[in-house]
Amino acid sequence: MRKMLLTLVCGAMLISSVGCVLPGYSGDPAKRTQQLYNTSEDLRQAEDTWERVWMMDQPSHMTPYRTHGGIT
Repeated sequence: MRKMLLTLVCGAMLISSVGCVLPGYSGDPAKRTQQLYNTSEDLRQAEDTWERVWMMDQPSHMTPYRTHGGIT
């Protein structure tokens, strides 16, 4: 009985660590390529959105040359 219970526990741990039961992408290579392309395109657009949120895509207002700031 103990051996059977140990085998079931080990089997359950092995099955749970293998991965997802349902595959994330299609088995068809052409369809899977399209799905992976869409995923990577979404990630590229997320970077553009991140820059827009933090206003890193705005032009710089700093002068290209040094100014003294005092009266000359």
